[in-house]
Amino acid sequence: MPTPETGADDVRWTLEDLHADPEVLKDDLAEVKADAEAFADRYRGRIGDLGAEALADALDTLGSIHDRLGRAQAYAYLHWTADTNDPERGALRQEVQETVDRIQQQLVFVETEWVAVPEERVEDLLSHDALADYRHYLETEHLRKEHVLSEVEEKVLSEKNITGKNAWTRFFDETLGAARYELDGESLTQEEILSKLYEPNRTLRREAALSFTEGLKEHRRTLTFVFNTLLADKASTDRLRDYDHWLEQRNLANEVDDETVETLIDAVTGRYDLVARFYRLKKRLLGVDELYDYDRYAPVREADSTYEWDEARSLVLDAYDDFHPDMAQTARRFFDDNWIDAALEPGKRSGAFSHGTVPSAHPYVLLNYTGKARDVQTLAHELGHGVHQSLAREQTIFHHGTPLTTAEMASVFGEMLVFQRLMRREDDPANRLALLMSKIDDTIATVFRQVAMNRFEARIHTDRRQSGELQSDQFAEHWMETQRAMFEGSVTLGDHYQHWWSYVPHFLHTPGYVYAYAFGELLVLALYARYEESDGGFADQYLDLLRAGGSDWPHELVGRMGVDLEDEDFWQNGLSHIEGLIEQAEMLADQTAVERPARGDGAPTS
Repeated sequence: MPTPETGADDVRWTLEDLHADPEVLKDDLAEVKADAEAFADRYRGRIGDLGAEALADALDTLGSIHDRLGRAQAYAYLHWTADTNDPERGALRQEVQETVDRIQQQLVFVETEWVAVPEERVEDLLSHDALADYRHYLETEHLRKEHVLSEVEEKVLSEKNITGKNAWTRFFDETLGAARYELDGESLTQEEILSKLYEPNRTLRREAALSFTEGLKEHRRTLTFVFNTLLADKASTDRLRDYDHWLEQRNLANEVDDETVETLIDAVTGRYDLVARFYRLKKRLLGVDELYDYDRYAPVREADSTYEWDEARSLVLDAYDDFHPDMAQTARRFFDDNWIDAALEPGKRSGAFSHGTVPSAHPYVLLNYTGKARDVQTLAHELGHGVHQSLAREQTIFHHGTPLTTAEMASVFGEMLVFQRLMRREDDPANRLALLMSKIDDTIATVFRQVAMNRFEARIHTDRRQSGELQSDQFAEHWMETQRAMFEGSVTLGDHYQHWWSYVPHFLHTPGYVYAYAFGELLVLALYARYEESDGGFADQYLDLLRAGGSDWPHELVGRMGVDLEDEDFWQNGLSHIEGLIEQAEMLADQTAVERPARGDGAPTS
């Protein structure tokens, strides 16, 4: 299928900043391997005896090794995502992953020896200024001591990951990357078929949903097996590491306690009434007798406008510049220096992401740009990540990344800036309503849908551990029950929708990830409220927060902005803000005669 005329068909990244070509990459890895072996010869058996200055020197060297390994992995991964059907790219990714994994096995002793250091000595070491750049990394690593195995065991787990989890997630990506969905005589990618769910024509949305379902059904047996295998793999790893429940490892990695996550989930599931209230409003605005799953993202007005790539670029950069010139300047480099891959290409990884790479390099953004309004928001979202990752390059590689709980903060904030700019420049009340409804669509998906998916994850992990291998129908049952709970009868889920659990990559790549979206959205609502209330200085503080990367606990970092994550009312305040958006939309709907989109095929059944 020819790509839409958006001006993005030539927007491709260049990866030379990471490595000139695959052969240079392999030569560099050989040098890193030798350096890692020399490091191990010098420090193995000595980590617990090093003083603060000596430990800092060791971590300087270790950080340099990790940085070079990260460059190689980033190059191989990004090179592959641009065409997952290319066997040479897949082979390079696998070769690099295997090489990097074996080099990292030489370094496992640092972790296993550090967690064995007595608590009192750890506290003494972390009080020294020499370790300031590594303090948070060292304290969080030591907190994992109950779950770290011996050096030999850690090496075995690392080795088996190559042909275990890593292989299965790659197989999943390549399977769906190669899948095609037939619609009106054309063969569409996943990105292209799902974009049809945002079209005003109801018949088109319905046919796209059914076509996507048929494609998933063709791979039903394969995807069911992949899910079962990876659920069992995680259960095995959790058991070996003595985690109490399926989400404990993710919560530790997110630097948040179980109670906080449970409070978040309870708060969101306790306000599913907001989801039902919003979709009842949408049903009224669309003028349909029954709202189906494929109607959820329908525009409330006939809206066939598209955004050329240059226009999307201007919208995002102008919104960022209004907030802080440094934010816009950082984002502008992604366009000027070819750090974005936005073209639609066969075999390209679906979706969108910003890959933070390593401090010595820079992030890269992948999009599948179709020119829709939501693509502008996606661009704002991923560039928010990119700005965060760029500014955090001031940190060492140990603090460069952030836990998932704050990883979505800058991306969602970037979306909010663009949304508010669009609202400010729109005088037509009907257009304002359309914009607001689209924003609430995204918010519902980010907060409530992600938590509903967390409830699905909890079910399938628990069921797999208690009852053994799950059948496709069991996955479908868990999916439909957790999805129906969210809608509270406001949306009719067709039988075809039972298969849609099988295409979500987060379930496999990063189990437990999805609640972080809700965490990030509600956090941003709090931060944006602070921004609107401030009389200056907020933007500078916000950029300092991004520069801090993962150098401290999330509650400490955002606490500097006046946001208390440990306040019991924190999540409820964010949910109340969403309720306010819905109330605003209801008032606009009452005041405005909205031009309703054509219903296409009347009121189709599923």
